[in-house]
Amino acid sequence: MSDIAFLFPGQGSQAVGMGKALADQFEAARRVFEEADEALGFSISRLCFEGPEDQLRLTENTQPALLTVSIAALRVLEQEGFRPAWVAGHSLGEYSALVAAGSLAFRDAVRLVRLRGRYMQEAVPPGVGAMAAVLKPPVEQLEQILAGAAQGEIVAAANFNSPDQVVIAGHAGAVARAGEALKAAGAKRVVPLPVSAPFHCPLMRPAQERLKADLDATRFADLQIPLVNNVAARVVTTGADAREGLYLQVSGAVRWTDSMLRLVELGCARAIEVGAGAVLCGLMKQIAPQVRTAKFGEPSDLDKVRELLG
Repeated sequence: MSDIAFLFPGQGSQAVGMGKALADQFEAARRVFEEADEALGFSISRLCFEGPEDQLRLTENTQPALLTVSIAALRVLEQEGFRPAWVAGHSLGEYSALVAAGSLAFRDAVRLVRLRGRYMQEAVPPGVGAMAAVLKPPVEQLEQILAGAAQGEIVAAANFNSPDQVVIAGHAGAVARAGEALKAAGAKRVVPLPVSAPFHCPLMRPAQERLKADLDATRFADLQIPLVNNVAARVVTTGADAREGLYLQVSGAVRWTDSMLRLVELGCARAIEVGAGAVLCGLMKQIAPQVRTAKFGEPSDLDKVRELLG
């Protein structure tokens, strides 16, 4: 399976009920949820399966919940005999990718992302920051427009999701000014995002520094499967580089477009989105439509995965 990548989603893919059908049908998935509950000291499985939605949306809950669903789905794929040539994860999804690559123990990963979510939530007071998706952005002018809109505040590109979508983040006023300027320069739409903090921008540096001690105290083995990391879109094979990437991504932009193009350069022709939702399949269609994709987050997805992976 030398042309296959497993891709792991990040925040925004969560939904009440996620993972329940996997846990009901596959013992391997059920064991993952049990391990997460034990590692965290509360029932993240119940939050995934039953909600309530307002609790699931809290960043410190969303992050371990999504990681747990991804690893539950991964264990089913492994049981089926599927193994990728590469892994990649969107933001938070890089932790799932590193579990899949054998670098990070699941118990450690689920604890780390719980802390990561808490630190990111606490880095900026509610209402101070904002994020917005820019559709069909004027890419050549992007940095200049953001610099002009800052006016002493912070606004930066946070996610380069596809050629047609960039997410900006920073102080709420600066994000609003940048949105208006980007529309005036030709952006099709600017859509404010319902997030609790401005992720992947310099306002997250306090969270980044708090997380460093936890990352440094965690064992990262060298990878059994290469990772294309999202902060630099480069191939990572050592535990030290994996840890460094997770540190840098807290305040650094997610370069998803470049990461997917890097996978194509390496020979990726098929990709499975492992976990909740199908956001990454949609982005791949925009970035590299020649790559055939399928999602796996429900038992009913398995036939399409088998068909794609043969």
